[in-house]
Amino acid sequence: MDNEYGEGVIPYLTDALQAVEAHVPYRSVISPSATDDQIAEELYKLMTMQTRVFIVHMFASLGARLFVKAKEIGMMSKGYVWIMTDGSTVGLSTSPDPSVIDSMQGVLGIKPYIPKTTKLGNFRLRWKRKFQQDNADMVDAELNIYALQAYDATVALAMAIEKAGATNLGFREANVSNTSVTDLENLGISQMLQPSAFEIVNMNGNGERRIGFWMPRMGLAKTLNLIANTTGTYSTSKSSLAPVIWAGDSTSIPKGWEIPTNGKKLRIGVPSSSNFGQFVKDTTDLNSNMTTVTGYCIAIFEAAVDALPYAITYEYIPFVRPDGKSAGTYNDLVYQVYLKVTHYCKQTYDAVVGDTTIIANRSKYVDFTLPYTESGVSIIVPIKDSRNKNGWVFLKPLTWDLWVTSFCFFVFIGLVVWVLEHGINEDFQGPLSHQIGTSFWFSFSTMVFAHRERVVSNLARIVVTMWCFVVLILTQSYTASLSSLLTVQQLQPTVTSVDELIKKGEFVGYQQNSFVLGILKSLGFDDSRLVAYNTPEECDELFSRGSGNGGIAAAFDEVPYMKFFLSMYCSKYTIIEPAFKTGGFGFVFPKGSPLVADVSRAVLNVTEGDKMKEIEDAWLGTQSSCQESSTSVSSNSLSLKSFWGLFLITGIASISALMIFTTIFVYEHRAVLLQPSDLRATTWSRVLVLFRIFIQMDLTSSRSELNPIHIAIPGNLPPADNDDDQDPNAQQPDQEEVQNINQLVVPNQE
Repeated sequence: MDNEYGEGVIPYLTDALQAVEAHVPYRSVISPSATDDQIAEELYKLMTMQTRVFIVHMFASLGARLFVKAKEIGMMSKGYVWIMTDGSTVGLSTSPDPSVIDSMQGVLGIKPYIPKTTKLGNFRLRWKRKFQQDNADMVDAELNIYALQAYDATVALAMAIEKAGATNLGFREANVSNTSVTDLENLGISQMLQPSAFEIVNMNGNGERRIGFWMPRMGLAKTLNLIANTTGTYSTSKSSLAPVIWAGDSTSIPKGWEIPTNGKKLRIGVPSSSNFGQFVKDTTDLNSNMTTVTGYCIAIFEAAVDALPYAITYEYIPFVRPDGKSAGTYNDLVYQVYLKVTHYCKQTYDAVVGDTTIIANRSKYVDFTLPYTESGVSIIVPIKDSRNKNGWVFLKPLTWDLWVTSFCFFVFIGLVVWVLEHGINEDFQGPLSHQIGTSFWFSFSTMVFAHRERVVSNLARIVVTMWCFVVLILTQSYTASLSSLLTVQQLQPTVTSVDELIKKGEFVGYQQNSFVLGILKSLGFDDSRLVAYNTPEECDELFSRGSGNGGIAAAFDEVPYMKFFLSMYCSKYTIIEPAFKTGGFGFVFPKGSPLVADVSRAVLNVTEGDKMKEIEDAWLGTQSSCQESSTSVSSNSLSLKSFWGLFLITGIASISALMIFTTIFVYEHRAVLLQPSDLRATTWSRVLVLFRIFIQMDLTSSRSELNPIHIAIPGNLPPADNDDDQDPNAQQPDQEEVQNINQLVVPNQE
């Protein structure tokens, strides 16, 4: 901002001003003779620009009128930054007019710093006395920096002429390019005057307030002593200055620019109180007729706007008819932004903020920011307690394959223990029925660890020990699973798929005015089976009625709504698959709007930070009390897959024990297999003989360590008198027993 006469500044500010003006998007030239209306018109033009930073470089008389008018039209409010060059600062900071000082509150300015010395004070007194003698009608005249510099320059020039003559006087011409944007570059640079410190002042209260100093070579400092004592490091830190009170009595640093809106606020369309009021809700004060818009979506938008590097002025306009009712669907609301650009409708919207879902059809007409919620459409259904309350519930903890395997192993272990203990343990001897009963009793009693029979064989002890470990794990797991079935709620969804809903002809619900209706129709649901609801409470009421009584069996809605619904009724409903993909909630702007990219980045900053958690807790409540809903139905029964390793180890140990026992037994009775036999004696017959020997083994023969029984096979009886090693006291089988064994081996023998 300049005047048409191009008021100059001291030469060594030229480069700095040129650098600033090179980045100024618009330069307003105001004539000193301009009227107040012309000044206001020019200021209105500046309001349409993106920038909110203005540099004032003009005569003090024109600057005074400018600031008064700027305050009248609201350009001295929060968000604006006004900076005066030294010429304006010197003339306006000491203005005697209180209205001018009042209109400049929050303005920053720079001016050359003049140390207050005794010599300067004496000079001011002499000059003021002389000035009043020559101008008796002027009161309170003061010397400014230019007058002092002019005096110093005149004295210095006179002294130089006296000592050196006038041959070297002159200015070095500035290097001016053809692309110059300002006449300041045409000013010459003095080769005699050296730059001094500049004082930075802030207009507050009844005048200026010093916030620091600046020197070309040293930078910023709060006091001049810091500059004088510096070691040469250039400082640009704002901590080197005192706090600044900006326009509008704000202590926060203004962003400096905003999106141009032709001097008007952005018209932000919002849905008329979303069905879920926690997301968007508008409230109108009947007394003041003021509308307030709140909600989860609104809070995220405002947090994103605050995170932008520039300011946006906007107002919320509910999408309602004159009677206060909704003016249409979400598609209608989004289309209003398209009409604003294509048909230049003044009463439509510049953007839409609310629970608006990003879908392909809408993206043909408008641009969306990045989503700030989870995406997708889910199915929510009631859950029921699937606890079995019949008399056979005790069978459910284990699957059928685990029941069968366990039973087979009980029988198998009983047989193994009987084989290992029969010959040496009287508990497993006796009549055949007694041995069978004892073996099975022993095996099944291990299930409750109530077996009383002794186990003598080391091999049997190993098998029983491993089997008891398996039984312990099985019984503990069975007890835990049965307790869960009988005492803990087994909550399962009443419906598991979309196909099931369609096949049974169930009624399903959807949110009023939602695009979900189109998804339901595309899935094949009949229109007569679709029920609309408006609020979470209404949806819960429809579920309570049931599909056959005017209610619904399932509801289709977007994930954010469903999660909020579950937070209210987490003990009654669950989410099931499948989920239909959508883009989530996003903010709507016209096609090609530069705000889309900036707001999207701001949304990411909000959603990735702690602010998002605060907004969710404030509007949607905490959902920690509700467990994550399962989307699949799984069995609670224990299967063989969980225990096959235990059965495998036990089986290997039992078979190994049987093989060791058989090897020892055959070795001890090897004479039966090695004796020569006639042609009628087969291998199988000899095995039968060994089995008969095993059957007839008793405790007495085992403990007395009798020699192996010699079986007389016909035609091969060992001669007693020829066996020198035979024990004369050994009991010999009588003739009848030998005859019985011979009949067993050779049944056809006469």
